[in-house]
Amino acid sequence: MVNHIEDDESLTKPLGRCSVFYYGVGHMLNDITSACWFTYLLVFLTDIGLSPSDAAVVMLSGQVADGLTTVFAGELIDRFGHFKVWHLAGSVLVAVSFSSVFGGCLPCKLIGSDSAMLQTIGYSVFAAIFNMGWAATQVSHMSMVNCITLNSTSRVVLASCRNAFTMVANLSLYAVAFVVFNVVGAGTPAAVENQYRWIAYISIFIGSCFVVVFAFGIREPRLKLEARVKGYVRISWMYWFKKILYHQVALVYVLTRLVTNVSQAFLAFYVINDLQMRLSSKALVPAIIFVCSFIVSVLLQEIKWTSKRLKGFYTAGGLLWVLCGTGILLLPRNMNAFMYILAIFIGIANALIMVTGVGMQSVLVGRDLNGCAFVYGSLSFLDKMICGVALFVLERSQVQALETASGRNARILSGTAQLQSELPFLLPQSVCTRSRSSGLCAPWGDSHLQYEPPDTHISASGGTSTGLTPKS
Repeated sequence: MVNHIEDDESLTKPLGRCSVFYYGVGHMLNDITSACWFTYLLVFLTDIGLSPSDAAVVMLSGQVADGLTTVFAGELIDRFGHFKVWHLAGSVLVAVSFSSVFGGCLPCKLIGSDSAMLQTIGYSVFAAIFNMGWAATQVSHMSMVNCITLNSTSRVVLASCRNAFTMVANLSLYAVAFVVFNVVGAGTPAAVENQYRWIAYISIFIGSCFVVVFAFGIREPRLKLEARVKGYVRISWMYWFKKILYHQVALVYVLTRLVTNVSQAFLAFYVINDLQMRLSSKALVPAIIFVCSFIVSVLLQEIKWTSKRLKGFYTAGGLLWVLCGTGILLLPRNMNAFMYILAIFIGIANALIMVTGVGMQSVLVGRDLNGCAFVYGSLSFLDKMICGVALFVLERSQVQALETASGRNARILSGTAQLQSELPFLLPQSVCTRSRSSGLCAPWGDSHLQYEPPDTHISASGGTSTGLTPKS
């Protein structure tokens, strides 16, 4: 009994910086490959001859496969555990399949045909395989948070560190692409393929190095192992579906991802087509956003988090996005230099809403560890499906309306900001987040979101696109 209490006290203490760092780097392979995927996939496919519509089909097939896999991966992780095994298996699948995408159309080489339909099918298959591995890695990495520690502040700190390294991954990709594009020639279609192949290989190498650091730095979460040893019953899906908070957090998280994804996807179009800025701004503006997001994500790790602060910081990020969206809508072309200032505030807003949005998922899970993977998996499913459909529709309409697209991108960016501004008001002032396993009731308005020590016997029964946004 004494040992159990001491163990519980150690799990409620704040995590050390090394533990946070080791966890944060665990998603780098996913982040850098997805940044490469969404930044250069459509450019690559159109450069080799596919139409923008066919390229959009390839992207959508990956999103659908990703969304479906997140649910199944979450269910299997809840049943069998072993977060690190799932993480490693997904990482291997990501590395192998991602290198194949930019290695050319394998079915075309086998059959000896270069028809548009066969190319679309071939790339769609590898898109699906890549996203299946990506989803397994993502769900295992995100759901691991609740099983690493019971400390509410440390859980948000882990999410913040993960978000910071997402920004590092994006910046690393741009650095790699800059070097490759300036060193490797691109006079022929074969040379263009070679450029993107080198970008993919280097990205995989960088991400894999961080996967190794994660594998040796993080142990299999003890809380999940204890839950399995003590024979806890898996929490059913219906338990989550009956919770009002599940639907509220789902709405907040999914729409937050929709805002960040759509705004990022059309940012390049906006600065080039609408503001008619230099081509370099297509890289400089996103770089400013990523740097600012990284800085804010690091600073957020120093805060002692409570439910009030989660909602407060999320609201601040939402309001900041509204101001940025309004500025984008009203910014005249002859004042396009102000876009660099707006990029700073967009980066800050993105970090605020993403870190706190993921933090709300941790609050939702609480101590219900035998259903945590399903929660992250199901919310990721909604995220991938809605964002995939939205980007597919907007990408196709972007192609169909090129001749009348002036100002359209600004309206899209501003509209997503207005949508996001409504989200903080969807969270009630006091919603009981009672944990089935611990009996905890922590209202959103409660400023002391701390967990009670558990009982000794607990039982729980579940386009020509120039780039799209990286995944979460």
